[in-house]
Amino acid sequence: MKRLQALRPEFFTRDPRHVARDLLGKILVRRQGHQTLTARIVETEAYLGKGDPAAHSASGRTPRNAVLFGPPGCAYVYFIYGNHYCLNVSCLPDGEAGGVLFRALEPVTGIARMTQNRGLQPHRSKTGLSPADLRRLANGPGKLTQALAITRAHNGLNLTDSTQVLYLADDGSPKPRAKTTPRIGISKATSLRLRYLIADNPFVSKP
Repeated sequence: MKRLQALRPEFFTRDPRHVARDLLGKILVRRQGHQTLTARIVETEAYLGKGDPAAHSASGRTPRNAVLFGPPGCAYVYFIYGNHYCLNVSCLPDGEAGGVLFRALEPVTGIARMTQNRGLQPHRSKTGLSPADLRRLANGPGKLTQALAITRAHNGLNLTDSTQVLYLADDGSPKPRAKTTPRIGISKATSLRLRYLIADNPFVSKP
């Protein structure tokens, strides 16, 4: 992998729609014990805060969603459906609520640990995991947090700080071709095209 450069806080002070688009192709880095797990971001969703009924911040600030109102570039992690965590990053200037949900990742390094974290029994090919196993490691918001062992304990972490156990980085790869669709898995504001994905990438949650 190319040299990683942590994203700066200024990257996240913008409209969540721009952040969600520009996060495609960037790298999510997770240090777990003595290992470093990395994965490329291939799918995101923007949540606009004020005026967006699907956003957690739509009804105002609470102890649960306070990170969304705080400094930009921080992890907002919540537990959903009683069985998995979702990872978001806060956007907009301090005091304004907005965020981006990470929906799918393409594993890059630390794949064996991710497989272990997911509790999968891999079907191995001559070159390692089968393509199907690789695709399902982190192709959903709950899967990716499990693969990278992300929990509510990481809520509030500064994702622009490369000394943290979890941060966001740029490896200098070219900007990918993006596609937009309506957000999925929600019941409000379902027509807004705020889901962003790398076109033709096999690691997205749904084509």
